Amino acid sequence: MVHTTPFLLVLSLAVVAPVLSTRKCTLTGRWINDLGSNMTIMAVNEKGEFLGSYHTAVTATGNEIKVSPLQGSQHRTDKNSQATFGFTVNWSFSDSVTVFTGQCFVDEEGKEVLKTMWLLRSNVDRIEDDWKATMVGTSIFTRIK
Repeated sequence: MVHTTPFLLVLSLAVVAPVLSTRKCTLTGRWINDLGSNMTIMAVNEKGEFLGSYHTAVTATGNEIKVSPLQGSQHRTDKNSQATFGFTVNWSFSDSVTVFTGQCFVDEEGKEVLKTMWLLRSNVDRIEDDWKATMVGTSIFTRIK
């Protein structure tokens, strides 16, 4: 019996490991990022298009934060790849827009993670103020259960 235990352990890992490594991340659902902002992505259609909503936890304005619409596109993937995507948030409470681009992953612990980079463009009144109109950053989203 002692000799069969290591064999069964190796056999079970051989069966389970490919399933874990090929698990795909899906965009549809609710997500929260490292700053506490959350978003909901509705179903992705056959063209890869999706809609949703974004509720930011941070703002550079004094305006009341409101839920804002998002729309995006997911690159159609084959069965062996993780989805790349992009989406735009048109802020409901300020004269700015943010675009996100990223990729959906399943980490070593089996959790879905969205790694993104964003570009926020704010409205400025004069071309001389253009230098301060754009911000760039990164966000990591995890699925809300």
